[in-house]
Amino acid sequence: MSEGPRSGLSAVSAALLAMSRHLEVRDVLKTIVASARELLDARYAALGVPDDHGGFAQFVVDGVSDAEWKAIGPLPRQHGILAAMLRSARAERLADVREDPRFEGWPPAHPDMSDFLGLPIRDGDEVLGALFLANKNRAKPSGGCGFTEDDEELLAILAQHAAIALTNARLHERGRELTIVEERSRLAHELHDAVSQKLFSLRLTAQAAAALVDRDPARAKGELQQVAALAAEAADELRAAVVELRPTGLDEDGLIATLRTHIQVLDRAHSARVTFDSHGVRALPAAQEEALLRVAQEALHNALRHSGAALVEVTLAKCGQGAVLRVTDDGSGFDPTAVRSAGRHLGLVSMRDRASGVGGRLDVESAPGKGTTIEMEVPGG
Repeated sequence: MSEGPRSGLSAVSAALLAMSRHLEVRDVLKTIVASARELLDARYAALGVPDDHGGFAQFVVDGVSDAEWKAIGPLPRQHGILAAMLRSARAERLADVREDPRFEGWPPAHPDMSDFLGLPIRDGDEVLGALFLANKNRAKPSGGCGFTEDDEELLAILAQHAAIALTNARLHERGRELTIVEERSRLAHELHDAVSQKLFSLRLTAQAAAALVDRDPARAKGELQQVAALAAEAADELRAAVVELRPTGLDEDGLIATLRTHIQVLDRAHSARVTFDSHGVRALPAAQEEALLRVAQEALHNALRHSGAALVEVTLAKCGQGAVLRVTDDGSGFDPTAVRSAGRHLGLVSMRDRASGVGGRLDVESAPGKGTTIEMEVPGG
């Protein structure tokens, strides 16, 4: 085995335990990458999860700082030799990846890489991801690769367990999604029954009051009072249902994890690239977190359905005691004044109401051909 800082059985065991400890796919991906880089003493590591179009739906890195990653900018949907690994069952160990005919270059701010070790993560015939390491920290032999056959064997063991951990995480997320769907169906059925009964009673009582107005005003007044009471009960039923329909992910995972999962799903489902980044945001009051999530969902829907954007970027950053959400797209944009005068709102009224309802603000910046930015700020608690 390689003689890295944590080589040996205990290091392998620690890595496998760390992978099995997480149930969220994103956390599992990060743990796989960090474990591989540490075990094999590499400067860089990355893992790409395939989409349905021959490229990557997710791309996780380790060894690159947030500032460096931001400077690199959006990565291409396919990545040369990495994309080729999605179609191959064998490991790749190269003395210099830049000399491989499949190498397609890097963005200007991308770190320089030479020796390379990578292999696909597989579950039977399905490729779950492509894992690679670059730039072994120890000196490499002249003209050879710094990664050894022992490194390749260790990475293969890690990849086998990574496949198990990743499959378990996916099953956990799918099970949770099914539970959410079933619970919402139950609530919708209960809401339909309860409110339908109240509305039926309201209609009959209002009809009785109308028939009594001329011949028995006193009884009509009593019927109208009953109408008011039934209306109040219906409002209470609706209010309770809305509380129950608060997104389950917010209660279990918090705003950041819920947003990240939602955006990962959208990134896989649409041709546009959808990214998410967060900076220093702590837990916020429940009402503010829900409002931020709903505004993000509405803004993302507009960007992906109406703007023709190729890139949609979502950021959530600390702002004083609160937070500021930005959803920016490079789509067709629009004239907000013209949208208002034409009676079309694209959900802007709803988003502004949600922001003001939690003491926040919402700004819309857009122009034809200039894309759109929706920004919402909440005060925190």
